Amino acid sequence: MAERVRPLTRGQVEDRLQELGDLYAELSGGGPWAWNEARAAFLRHLAADARRPGFSLLIAETTALTGCAYGFPADGAGLWWGEGFDGHLPGKLLRRAASGRLFVVSGIVVPPRVRREYQDHVWNLARRLQRRLLADHGATLGVTLVDAWDDGTVETLRSWGWQCAGDDTRSALPPGPFRVLVLAAGT
Repeated sequence: MAERVRPLTRGQVEDRLQELGDLYAELSGGGPWAWNEARAAFLRHLAADARRPGFSLLIAETTALTGCAYGFPADGAGLWWGEGFDGHLPGKLLRRAASGRLFVVSGIVVPPRVRREYQDHVWNLARRLQRRLLADHGATLGVTLVDAWDDGTVETLRSWGWQCAGDDTRSALPPGPFRVLVLAAGT
């Protein structure tokens, strides 16, 4: 059964925080301690992002919640830099942020099968979620940060159409703790 993708209002996000936290922890794997730690960290991150202007969260559901993606528009004032982007973005991305056409994708939460199977198909749930986030905000480009040593996440995002920004390549780690990845709208 195909998942239905729809946005939640801020109030709906607040009402469903526990369910979103459970989904994240369930899909993260690990034992009970890891589950609780992952859930708590996810909820802290989500609550902080939800306070940002223009925050958006999409859910995917059948009869139950199956995934989500969320983020916020990058503004020209640099208020979003606190999330680790400061000093990591090439000038061309800063110019897009100033024009209001850059969207920060903070998270994409999908089942492991979505990360492994049919990654390059347009109907892949992660691709549907990320495309919809950018389209709903009129963004021409999405941007996200990934831990510099997290090759698995980088490879998964690349399979969904993301590209490394600037001089960042798969063979050379960028200076600093993060890799910056970008996604063209419609990808």
